[in-house]
Amino acid sequence: MKYNFIRPILLIATALLVKSLVTNLCMVFGMQPESAESIGFIAMIVAALIVYTRIAKKRRQ
Repeated sequence: MKYNFIRPILLIATALLVKSLVTNLCMVFGMQPESAESIGFIAMIVAALIVYTRIAKKRRQ
């Protein structure tokens, strides 16, 4: 069975993109940078878990 190196790269890219978007969006709406960074980090974790579970489901089928 071959190792698919695209899946971890996709997971990392999605998590970082979501963190960046959420942080910037929070700062546009007037949040303090520290609070926006924290919310961005939480969104990154949630996005990574969602992407991971979808990848794991597809792999089992």
